Amino acid sequence: MSAQQTYDEIGEAFEGFKSLPLARYVEAPSFLGMVGDVTGKKVIDLACGTGFYSRELKRRGAVDVFGIDVSGEMICAAQGIEQAAPLGVRYGTGDVADLSPAQEPFDVATAVMFLNYAETVAEFEHLCRKVHENLRGGGEFFMLHQTPNYDFSGPSPRPYGFLTELTGDEGGTGPRVKVTALLDGAPISFTAGLARREVFETCLAKAGFSEITWVPTEVSPAGIAAYGDAFWADYRANPAFEMLRCRA
Repeated sequence: MSAQQTYDEIGEAFEGFKSLPLARYVEAPSFLGMVGDVTGKKVIDLACGTGFYSRELKRRGAVDVFGIDVSGEMICAAQGIEQAAPLGVRYGTGDVADLSPAQEPFDVATAVMFLNYAETVAEFEHLCRKVHENLRGGGEFFMLHQTPNYDFSGPSPRPYGFLTELTGDEGGTGPRVKVTALLDGAPISFTAGLARREVFETCLAKAGFSEITWVPTEVSPAGIAAYGDAFWADYRANPAFEMLRCRA
């Protein structure tokens, strides 16, 4: 099953991911904290899903936000949310691999769990080039992906709402991984690659990016207040997510 088919089946249920402890108290605050101030900036949100980050970035002052996703069902859900509570976010269905350079380049590109769907190193580099083509000179690209050197024999993210398991298959960019979101009553799984660290760094550099910097995720103060500091010990010992930033 393709990534598009998988996400088409998930549809609006994808919104539920952000209520799980790992997403709510680690992923979202870490990623938005890294992106920082977007006031007055033009943002393209790649693999935007149902538009969670697209909406957050618009709320935080971005002058224009365009969310793109290969799944028509995801975009339909995002547009439904926009219609119910208009923020001025634009959405489109499409494959970033086919994206044409924007007439007016963006200042910022964001991507959460996006490049992991490249099947080969060549596809990975091609996606990086497409992102670079759509950013102005000096624009920034912010990413969040599963930690490249994640220890699958170490502490599990199950207490935080997710499972991550090796499938036993090897892709062109690294091992294949099955991720399951433990939503109440209806767990949802999808499979993607776990790209090696050097694949990120080499492909981004070849695409024209510089200042390539890995950034760790952190548990938010709200997460500590909600669950206590000890609850997060396993995550800190074996963090499932890592972030990356670079400049066009």
